[in-house]
Amino acid sequence: MKTSRCSEEQILGFLKQAEAGMQVKELCRKGGFSDATFYKWRAKYGGMEVPDAKRLRELESENAKLKRLLADAHLDIHALKTVFGTKR
Repeated sequence: MKTSRCSEEQILGFLKQAEAGMQVKELCRKGGFSDATFYKWRAKYGGMEVPDAKRLRELESENAKLKRLLADAHLDIHALKTVFGTKR
């Protein structure tokens, strides 16, 4: 997945500008991102403050790491079962 060129602080700044009344098209043009990106950010970060957004990023990375560990464990279990010839 491609990482964002904007930090959480910048994203929240753009969202606050839009809430203050700046037009979304103008904001997107100045920020160099698309309307779809803005609405995706608003869905994800809407109503958050900077510490909340940083914590969200940490939790997402931790979740991805745990998912990889679980997938590796399942592969190891499957390989062991195949070697020892058990059905399940």
